[in-house]
Amino acid sequence: MINAVAPPLIQLQGLTRSFSNGDQTLQVLKGLDLTIHDGEFVAIIGSSGSGKSTLMNLLGCLDRPTSGEYLFRGQPVSTLSKDELARLRREAFGFVFQSYHLLPGTPAVNNVELPAIYAGEPPAERRQRALELLARLGLSDRAWHLPGQLSGGQQQRVSIARALMNGGQVILADEPTGALDSHSGQEVMKLLRELSDQGHTLLLITHDPEVAAHADRIIEIRDGEIIHDSGSSIQTSQQHTPGASRERPLLDIWEATKAAFTALHRNLFRTLLTLLGIVIGVASVIAMLAIGDGARHEVVERISAMGSNLLLVRPGGPNQRGRWPATLVPEDVTAINQQIPNLLAAIPELSRSATLRYGNQDASTEINATSADFPIARQWPVAQGTFFSHEDDTQFATVAVIGQTVARNLFPGRSPLGEYVMADGTLLQVIGVMSARGASPMGQDQDDVVLVPFNTGSLRIFGQRHLRNVTVAVDDVSRMDETEAAIHSLLLARHGIEDFQIRNMASLIDNVTETQNTFTLLLGSVAAISLLVGGVGVMNIMLVSVTERTREIGIRLATGARTRNILQQFLIEALTISALGGLIGVAIGLGTAWLVGYLGTAVHFSVFPVVLAFCCAFATGLIFGYLPARKAAHLDPVRALSTE
Repeated sequence: MINAVAPPLIQLQGLTRSFSNGDQTLQVLKGLDLTIHDGEFVAIIGSSGSGKSTLMNLLGCLDRPTSGEYLFRGQPVSTLSKDELARLRREAFGFVFQSYHLLPGTPAVNNVELPAIYAGEPPAERRQRALELLARLGLSDRAWHLPGQLSGGQQQRVSIARALMNGGQVILADEPTGALDSHSGQEVMKLLRELSDQGHTLLLITHDPEVAAHADRIIEIRDGEIIHDSGSSIQTSQQHTPGASRERPLLDIWEATKAAFTALHRNLFRTLLTLLGIVIGVASVIAMLAIGDGARHEVVERISAMGSNLLLVRPGGPNQRGRWPATLVPEDVTAINQQIPNLLAAIPELSRSATLRYGNQDASTEINATSADFPIARQWPVAQGTFFSHEDDTQFATVAVIGQTVARNLFPGRSPLGEYVMADGTLLQVIGVMSARGASPMGQDQDDVVLVPFNTGSLRIFGQRHLRNVTVAVDDVSRMDETEAAIHSLLLARHGIEDFQIRNMASLIDNVTETQNTFTLLLGSVAAISLLVGGVGVMNIMLVSVTERTREIGIRLATGARTRNILQQFLIEALTISALGGLIGVAIGLGTAWLVGYLGTAVHFSVFPVVLAFCCAFATGLIFGYLPARKAAHLDPVRALSTE
């Protein structure tokens, strides 16, 4: 007699299950009514195709019925969400499969621990329980063996230990002896009998009458209908309550991370190939941006070397082309210095190519006639000797200050100070040597120059007073535009017409910087495409991984994994690949940029491109890894378990 105090453990009311195949519908289960109580050992027997495996999937909450009601302890299972079904599987059911369904490449003890992982058990507690269960089933010396190192009987015992890990209130055994020899099969049935005697509810699915004979109750199913039920003889008022799962989000993430690393290590070569796409993308982004920034900084530095605070006044109107006319005179420079505020200095410049002779040596160079304020205006100090003075300019002194290239060509290994050189028939005494300046933005050697007082050059060398240009050094750069406008108004008033042009060096630098930034952006975009391709590679490999590991996913779902557990594991795999690829790519990118710089090309390192590239790699893993992870998390447990 059944005590009416306790509700039935399992109750089926008019349960059906149909499968659609195109236009046809196949009804596998046809209105089953069934009641199972706590502690029963029930064998469900039937031939292949009778519907017994479909019934087991429904009883184990791996599948949902098409119609009818399934009550577990009086609660309708149809009202449960996917994660609530996972919790029910995790807390109430333990599965023993014909094909064992152990995770490959994972030791026996870790396979046994699997349900406890998803139940939130602390690592130490679940490890101790797993080892105790293995010892109880005679496998203490096989705890760290991989499934491939165990016999069929041993693998099935590992499967039974896994079913008991969370208590195993209800054990569903699907043809547990089908893949075993007779001796191993008898051992497994003996274990199941012992578990039944200990109070576990056993539901045994089989086609073998001899196996079914071990059960206390035999239910025969044919063509989706129950044709025989020997009936229950259990009297019980006791209701077993499954242990509640503990919600531990951080522990879930940690376990998902360990599972992800195990999977990546198991397919190490494929992982490395997937990494390669991310590595190339990140490295190219960093290297390209470093080279682009280096080119931009080099150009800006060259222009800035001329003085970013300079205004260059040139002869000729805005639309005038050809040789510069004689519209600027020294008096314009004097007026600018006297009437315009916010100046460091305004200097005249008059230059041309000339031949310089010292002894028997000749050198082609440039002679520049300018004022004594040249070092201030150009921010170009003297390295040796001294620069000529305003008094030298007033007295038409025949003195000169030479650049480093001239000094090196005419006076190798010796000091040029005090020596005399001939410049187009004018004898000049060298009184100073300028510091090294390097190339101009146009690539000209700025050190290949001879500087002479303006009046001396104008009268003795050039024979003219009109200027090539006036260079104005502004004191406060923030008032650059104001100063430019004042000079424009002054010269316009003096000349009566606009026969001059003013070039703002700060604006020139801004224009060059903008152009270089566009070029750098182009380089970065090209490199980013390779990172995008790497991301597509991650998604492709992850999709392949989901396909290959469908059975593993089914095992995890059957042992109680929630949707988020599967999602976390596959997302972490994708993020790990992307993050590791990002780190390696950063190292290679920086190394490549350093090597390019070492070989002579200008590069510029900054933190932002490195952080940007790594964050993009991480985001790539998140974005492109989500679709495969979502696909894995929403796999149907029954179909996943049946995948070969």
